[in-house]
Amino acid sequence: MNAGVSPRSRLPDVGVSIFAVMTRLANEHGAINLSQGFPDFDCAPELVTLVREWLGRGQNQYAPMAGVPALRVGLARTIASLYGAQYDPDSEITVTAGATEALFAAITALVHPGDEVVLFEPCYDSYVPAVQLAGGVPVFVTLRYPDYAIDWDEVRRALTARTRLVLVNSPHNPTGMVLGEADLRQLAGLLDGTDVIVLSDEVYEHLVFDGRRHESLARVPALAARTAVISSFGKTFHATGWKVGYVAAPAAITTEIQRVHQFVTFAVNTPIQYAYAEFLERGVAFDEVTRFYQGKRDRFIALLDGSRLRPLGCFGTYFQLLDYSGITRDKDTDVAMWILKEHGVASIPTSAFLYRSDSPPVLRFCFAKKDETLERAAERLRQV
Repeated sequence: MNAGVSPRSRLPDVGVSIFAVMTRLANEHGAINLSQGFPDFDCAPELVTLVREWLGRGQNQYAPMAGVPALRVGLARTIASLYGAQYDPDSEITVTAGATEALFAAITALVHPGDEVVLFEPCYDSYVPAVQLAGGVPVFVTLRYPDYAIDWDEVRRALTARTRLVLVNSPHNPTGMVLGEADLRQLAGLLDGTDVIVLSDEVYEHLVFDGRRHESLARVPALAARTAVISSFGKTFHATGWKVGYVAAPAAITTEIQRVHQFVTFAVNTPIQYAYAEFLERGVAFDEVTRFYQGKRDRFIALLDGSRLRPLGCFGTYFQLLDYSGITRDKDTDVAMWILKEHGVASIPTSAFLYRSDSPPVLRFCFAKKDETLERAAERLRQV
């Protein structure tokens, strides 16, 4: 084809996602893929059966823009049961095409050109591009290796009269850090008297380990009143490919998010929404999800015994950071490629989540895998 017009890029510094790159390389080299965050096992058979049933019930046209009413009712009931927060399913719940669309719609709706957005790095790779596309200015607060706790004095210094949004993520990808009650009190105190909105990415809400409790921002009325809480069915129910997420937020914030959502996807897969609604109605033992993934984490760490890769604390998500400083001080991108090509295990270098800080000597590995997958991967990693 002849060369055509070269468009002016809105994201000139953004290439193909590191997750897509590492998955492609894992396939090319026959490596075990512990890079991209998805299970290699299936979701519950009961859920698959429900989807099949709803596909046969004639519910195959557009769903309402905000989501199937039965699902929004089920979500409002679930959130109230878990966190004591009351959301109106008609005006405060939006079903989205995964959490990534929810994040994009919310940021696009709430951030205006020149607005500052406080982000905690390392941060998930979709946050900054969405802020930039909205014309916002990313302001970074660094979570410090090795415990990745939030320095609230640094947050205080980051807040200005131009701050429009603070984006928090707990359980945190990629570090596995989990916010506690004291963190929420700090955040509420810093924002008191301001018109700053909070976007809370809580997609791993049911993957919190070692007896800790997920501290949703919905639990704290002063925060819930200014927060859009985002979560995802994909992470909880091992169905990332179905791409169904949701946002719970006060009505005024929800209105703005839906104004964007309707022009991004308009509506989400109808029969799957009905299947999730019935699945929630039947009752979900979320504590079983927690125990299942803690078992995966514990097994992966135990299998690494004797390795020169040192596990850091992981209190949530299905990602484990491994410190390679006992082996080399080379760049994490180089080490990730070396381990992939020479030892046959794909990971994610944490520099992919950083913007202003140097990357520490750690790589991210996904343990949402079958036991045999983890065993094979760990055997190879013990040889590194």
